[in-house]
Amino acid sequence: MKVKNKELKIVFFAVMILFAIFLMAPIIMLLVKSVWKDGFSFEFYASVIGQNGFFTALKNSFQIAAASAVTATVLAFIIAYGVHYTSLPKWFKSCISFIATLPMFLPTITYGFAIIYSFGKQGLLTRLLGRQLFDIYGFAGLFVGYVIYTVPVAFLLIHNTMEFIDKKTLIVSKAMGDHTVSTFWIAVLRPLLGTLAGAFIQAFFLCFTDFGIPASVGGNYEVIATMLYNQMLGGIPDFNRGAVIAMIMLIPSVGSICILQILERFNIRYNRISQAELRKNAARDFGWGCSSVLISIFIVSIFAVIFVVPFVEEWPYKTGFSFEHFAEVFQDSELLSVYGHSIFMAACTAFLGTLIAYGAALITARSSLSNGYKKAIESIALITNAIPGMVLGVAYLFVFSGTSLQNTFLLMIICNIVHYFSTPYLMMKNSLSKMNAGWETTAMLMGDSWVKTILRVVTPNALSSLIEVFSYYFINAMVTISALIFIAGARTMVLTTMIKQLQYVNRFNEVFVLSLLILATNLIAKAVFSKLANHKLLTSKQ
Repeated sequence: MKVKNKELKIVFFAVMILFAIFLMAPIIMLLVKSVWKDGFSFEFYASVIGQNGFFTALKNSFQIAAASAVTATVLAFIIAYGVHYTSLPKWFKSCISFIATLPMFLPTITYGFAIIYSFGKQGLLTRLLGRQLFDIYGFAGLFVGYVIYTVPVAFLLIHNTMEFIDKKTLIVSKAMGDHTVSTFWIAVLRPLLGTLAGAFIQAFFLCFTDFGIPASVGGNYEVIATMLYNQMLGGIPDFNRGAVIAMIMLIPSVGSICILQILERFNIRYNRISQAELRKNAARDFGWGCSSVLISIFIVSIFAVIFVVPFVEEWPYKTGFSFEHFAEVFQDSELLSVYGHSIFMAACTAFLGTLIAYGAALITARSSLSNGYKKAIESIALITNAIPGMVLGVAYLFVFSGTSLQNTFLLMIICNIVHYFSTPYLMMKNSLSKMNAGWETTAMLMGDSWVKTILRVVTPNALSSLIEVFSYYFINAMVTISALIFIAGARTMVLTTMIKQLQYVNRFNEVFVLSLLILATNLIAKAVFSKLANHKLLTSKQ
């Protein structure tokens, strides 16, 4: 047992050192930078808060984030309900589920360009409909972009919870003669209250801190994320005031942590989940099915332009079919090199991130270490879940500028690992918690070391979850931009930061080709990893 604890403590301290250097130190440096001017001072806070446009940008961020989060949560609920509470065909449910998560495979900066080329004056949908539906720059453009961005996250949260809701409650409520509205509340909404609120908070947080969408369709509707970018990388960078804005962006993060902890008490846990068959109801299936189809069409119609513009000669003036733009990209050694950078960064992030998440989860789910060790890991997961990518990127800019890590792939990889740590850790923890708790004890009695037990027994049984974690890290590393925009250099450019560069010179054909490259890479990766994970899961059950 002492040996086992010794080995676990080595893993624990390795994880803690990593996060102390690459999470706590940068955030502390950010705080110091915001309050230090020849001594402790709130001068920079007073300057930022007092400058023209700050409160307007803050108000705009709250308004657009709240409106988008409410809409995304409602739309996600409609799709999830269609999947779980109707008798629609399985292929249909799989299709709308896939479309609901499709935006996750593209960087957010692409959403803005898709909106421009769909709803702009010369946009695809504008030309098809004969009129422009709304002004794409400002609130309306941000609203559409943010809703598309956050529907997948809200859908996955609600979808996963609905799988564990006892459907028998619905049948019992109907049998007791409850009104339709009462049944809907008792059997569906009430068990989902905590998840719905959590989905709203997560969506709000993502909208409030996103940089990619405002960068393309924000226009004169300034939000706090663009204000931070302009302060840090504008014509005259001001690092101290940029640090202040970054710290202010953390306020909703801290609030979201507190609210999510409170919402835990609203989650209903069933002792046993019944596999109840839903009664046939053609009107119900038609209504929810049509609603899901309309939402799916809305999502697909925005991204349809990505599959059109790169294949025409010159949109919208010459609409003849052409592969010229693809040929230009694939003949450009610089763009191909950047694609290689993205693959390399994503693969390294996925490999190292999976190891770290696995090690951390072993401590909390399969160790006899004291609660102090476990709470330290849990705290890290909680903090990383609430740190916006932009804030982390700015903090890294302060700490690692002038060091050997500046503008390196290693720093970008570590940044991604830290930024996305929370979800992979929780995925691994949940998987390891469900395994036989006596494996390590049995192996120890048989003379096997802890390391051998982990490698020979625990890891093979956790392989499907490890593949899922690898997939999660890989896909997110391919689409991330908010943190990397501050720490990527000319020699370490990746596809998302290259797209931002191409925006400045109006090379939108290349933007869409690179976006399709990211989408294709992520879809192939997801398909391969899902197949491997399912195969390992089936093998372990046999």
